[in-house]
Amino acid sequence: MKRERPFVSQLVSDVQLPKMFKVRQHFLRPQIEVDKIPEIIFNALSEDKFASQIKPNMRIAITAGSRGVANVALITKSIADFVKSKGAKPFVVPAMGSHGGATSEGQRDILAGYGIVEDYIGCPVISSMEVKNIGKNEEGTDVFIDKNAAEADGIIISCRVKPHTAFRGPYESGIMKMMAIGLGKQRGAEVCHAEGFKNMAKNVPLFGRAILKHAPVLFAVAAIENAFDETCKLVAVNADEVVEKEPILLKEAFTYMPRILVDECDVLVVDQIGKNFSGDGMDPNITGTFCTPYASGGINAQRVCVLDLSPETHGNGIGLGYSSATTKRVFDKLDLPSMYPNAITCTVLGGVRIPIVMESDKEAIQVCVRTCIEIDKANPKIVRIPNSLHIEHIMLSEAYYDQVKNRSDMTIESEPGYLDFDENGDLS
Repeated sequence: MKRERPFVSQLVSDVQLPKMFKVRQHFLRPQIEVDKIPEIIFNALSEDKFASQIKPNMRIAITAGSRGVANVALITKSIADFVKSKGAKPFVVPAMGSHGGATSEGQRDILAGYGIVEDYIGCPVISSMEVKNIGKNEEGTDVFIDKNAAEADGIIISCRVKPHTAFRGPYESGIMKMMAIGLGKQRGAEVCHAEGFKNMAKNVPLFGRAILKHAPVLFAVAAIENAFDETCKLVAVNADEVVEKEPILLKEAFTYMPRILVDECDVLVVDQIGKNFSGDGMDPNITGTFCTPYASGGINAQRVCVLDLSPETHGNGIGLGYSSATTKRVFDKLDLPSMYPNAITCTVLGGVRIPIVMESDKEAIQVCVRTCIEIDKANPKIVRIPNSLHIEHIMLSEAYYDQVKNRSDMTIESEPGYLDFDENGDLS
């Protein structure tokens, strides 16, 4: 049934949207075959400096985070299987700070959504928000981590190393952050964030070093992903190597980051955002929608339009606040209680604000075009991506056609044509 058009719709009804064409972007694609992951992890951990630390009957905590890490369930299972092969008793702990609504049930549900459940992993998943004070960092601040992990005989940090979305430093998203903020649960994350993202490059290793010193961390298994959200490297890092080796892994991760291969646009259209794509809903390293001035990159867009939430994000629309316009469909799906705890904990509220809400996909795009200041209204530059994680195949407006048709890093996959909207103005 066709929806009634309110007066605000009339304000954008005369905005003509340009023809769009499909483009394939070309990126380096080193990758590990999925069925090789257990063997790679087993061989890496069989090295004496790792294997010798695991004794029979030891209780070993294995971390699992909230990010959409490729093959995360298989990686976690492979680590647990190795621990069991040494006669020890593994269990998985959610290491995701305040995510999952800052509740044990919410964090367990996030892991279950990734396939990290006891029947598959082969060991218990113990989710609790209870923390334990394990000591102080070098500045004298109390350091808290998951109580179950703190009281285990050993901790294995399983994580992905990648650029962060809000700050730059030698340690961004990776081993140090998984310890300092992930294992810290809501309380530890709040303490670490207390000085804001301006000081995060200092605080992540500050708290991370304290955890290495005061908690029974054995080693880490770190993954690096390519531009296609595929595992391309798995490496074991001993506890006494983290400080030196993680910055090297971060530099390598930067080389595999994808990007939108045009530098600027009038309007960036993002079909879906969600926690499964980025902790920020949409990765600002791609979209340019940074929540702080302490990181930069991504496309330079005058306006950003978000059309939908992913099913996997369960209504958590964090990151929506950095868009210019969205749809009523997104607004109706928002689960505000799941959005707010993370924003409050990290002290950055911008991502949970609600932008202008339009009735349909078409109107959301139109209002962005209409409100751009320096723009060729007859031939606007529009980029459309499915989400910030999968950007091999994107759409560009006709204004880019001559610019990209002879580029070696792009292949045009269709001739320009108008977007196909249904009778309600939604993309079909």
